[in-house]
Amino acid sequence: MTPPPSAEEELLDDTDKRALRVEVSVKSMIQMVLVLTGVWALVRLLPVVLVLITALFIVGTLSPMVEWFVRRGFSRGAAIGLVFSALVLGTLAVFTFTLPTLVAQVGDLIEQEPALRARVVEFLAQSRLTSALAEYLRNVRYDALFKDSAATVFAVSKSVLEVLAYGAGAVFLALYMMIDRDRLRGALFALVPRRNHIRLSRIMINLQTIVGGYIRGQVITCLMMACFLFLLLSLTGVPNALAISVFGGIADLLPFLGIFLTMGPAVAAAATVSTVALVIVFTVLLAYEEFESRVIIPVVYGRALRLPSSVVLFALITGATLMGIVGALLALPVAAAVLMLIDELQVELPGEPEQPELDEAKERDARHEREYERRTEGLPVEKAAAVAVRITERMRKEQEPPA
Repeated sequence: MTPPPSAEEELLDDTDKRALRVEVSVKSMIQMVLVLTGVWALVRLLPVVLVLITALFIVGTLSPMVEWFVRRGFSRGAAIGLVFSALVLGTLAVFTFTLPTLVAQVGDLIEQEPALRARVVEFLAQSRLTSALAEYLRNVRYDALFKDSAATVFAVSKSVLEVLAYGAGAVFLALYMMIDRDRLRGALFALVPRRNHIRLSRIMINLQTIVGGYIRGQVITCLMMACFLFLLLSLTGVPNALAISVFGGIADLLPFLGIFLTMGPAVAAAATVSTVALVIVFTVLLAYEEFESRVIIPVVYGRALRLPSSVVLFALITGATLMGIVGALLALPVAAAVLMLIDELQVELPGEPEQPELDEAKERDARHEREYERRTEGLPVEKAAAVAVRITERMRKEQEPPA
């Protein structure tokens, strides 16, 4: 007769019965391999991805201008030609009139750097609070930076040529995408069931609004900063105002950090002129930065970027960590696009209560989707996509608050 199992043996049997067996299916393994391969390919093709993203940004920025000409009787091809010709001619004109002076002033700044640094050191040494900084600047040596100047110049030249080549590629890709808009849009709509075409068209229009508004806002604010800085430095007698203003306008691209990169060189250059110039440049620039953040940016960007400050800061840190300066520049439109997708796809987040307006939005979408399916029955996908866009634009006008 077999003796009854002890309490310890019964506990071990129960543990074995409760053991969780994890089995990975062949399908899951294949999917995991495909995802890892896609991530690896994306990393390897990062320059190509950035060219595509830049081209999409250009398309989103220039499309409203093209549509403006189309509404005034121009053919789409003529409107695209006019907009891109104006872009190229304007860029060439800016470089023609500013590049020689800019290069001369940059060279002048490099030649005068020891004297300018000596003046800044002398000014900082007058105060106990800044004496340590003055001593540090006095002992700065550039030998390590220029130890291998030939290799440095070659590396910088190579990087500049790559950026110019990728930029030209992005412009031509954007041109082809705008010319072939209907076929590309039709191919995209062909991948999505027709019951979701209205939602897809709304997402595309919102993405265009976000991207176009962001780029136009950046261009306008940077140009205004550069012009204001050039005027301020010229009036206060600061030398090499154009070079400092161009750098300040470019630095204004970066949120949070732009204020330091813009004010630092301008204030340091003003310190070499006089104390009065230093105080004027510092005070006026600080006031302008505050005016830009509270008045100009909300007016220029409008509803393109509706991001809380915490989301802006988190997006900038994440973008800069992943992709450096490029990631910081792309962080805000990407964050705005993600929030827009969550809103447009009507994702019900766990912490949100039930919202009656969400049910109304679903009913409204269903009504327009039925209208779309009725109007596009038998139509090819390219024409159906155009109908979806027109219905979506009409919906947006109906939902806009009265002026």
